[in-house]
Amino acid sequence: MKAIVNGRLITPGLDGAFRVEQDKVVVYEDRITEIIDKEEFDRRGRNAFEEVHYAQGQYVAPGFINLHIHGCAGSDTMDCRETGLRQMALCQAATGVTSMLPTTMTYDMPRVYEALDTVRQAMSYREGARIIGANMEGPFISEKHKGAQKASNIQKADFDLISDYGDIIRLITIAPEELPADSDFIKNCRGAGIRVSLGHTAADYECAMDAINRGATHITHLFNAMTGLHHRNPGVVGAALDSDAFCELIADNIHVAPGAQRIVNKVKGNTRTVLITDSMRACGLGDGESELGGQKVFVSDGKAVLEDGTIAGSVLTMDRAIYNYANNLHVPVWQVVECATITPARGIGMEGDMGSIEVGKMADFAVFDANVNVAITICAGKTIYLK
Repeated sequence: MKAIVNGRLITPGLDGAFRVEQDKVVVYEDRITEIIDKEEFDRRGRNAFEEVHYAQGQYVAPGFINLHIHGCAGSDTMDCRETGLRQMALCQAATGVTSMLPTTMTYDMPRVYEALDTVRQAMSYREGARIIGANMEGPFISEKHKGAQKASNIQKADFDLISDYGDIIRLITIAPEELPADSDFIKNCRGAGIRVSLGHTAADYECAMDAINRGATHITHLFNAMTGLHHRNPGVVGAALDSDAFCELIADNIHVAPGAQRIVNKVKGNTRTVLITDSMRACGLGDGESELGGQKVFVSDGKAVLEDGTIAGSVLTMDRAIYNYANNLHVPVWQVVECATITPARGIGMEGDMGSIEVGKMADFAVFDANVNVAITICAGKTIYLK
């Protein structure tokens, strides 16, 4: 048995909302076996445990879950290299992430298949953050709102093109206005266990709501690369706020202003807001020239852009996303941890295994201070990062 002692545990209360518990000790192997009082730990004695981490009054949270990450530390999902995915997993571990979805881009389908095959192989990797599948962003998107995606590779959604990958694609982004009226694409995705997200889309409010009513459950990086909110045409943003859809949010204060983040929180709350990084290979490398989707990217002062000035993903990390979001909402960091843990887990149907500190769930933890400086990351009971 292993244990984390002297921490402030962030756990779900009776209503499901996270709270902070003092003088509790979490006991685990690969899964959480007990949550006991400090007195009980003292009674058993330190020698009863194979490994003990002393949190020194820091927060002990569920491990963070990053559903949308293209790359970091010089590697990218579309490099189609297992060693690159391993490097990404190690990089993510240092920021408290224990589960991640490497995210593809709008390339030709043979290259997308190669990337998905590489993700499938890397899912057995046990160093760094756990790879739990893939997020497929494109090529079934709108040219009008392609963002940093390459227009020449955009194509119409066809479930037959992805049917062999239903076991690993957890999320897929589509532009619903590009679907034929009689399309079964969303229905077929749901049947295969693939969650459909609306993004990179020129859809109006009615089209977006129709897609949500037909089974789309997510919104890809809310506000970015979609029709905005207007009082006579609410757009995709309006549909996102007027539905139960899970809304991805890039809280780097570049993609979405702090005031807009506060509006999202007031409407969607913690249960439908999913913090993501949407980071690209330059994440963690500082300022300079990089690459995304075969296009040059320039990073300066934390902002990544193409040569024409288009925002090109981010260099955000999950620890900073949580800190920024809490700071913008003027609340302690523990109050937004749900948005990076149980909410993304629920969004992809994995809340039974991860996302909260409860007996029986995976022993995934992030230990950090009030400024979300991560000290320890544990995945399935194994320490994958120690500052």
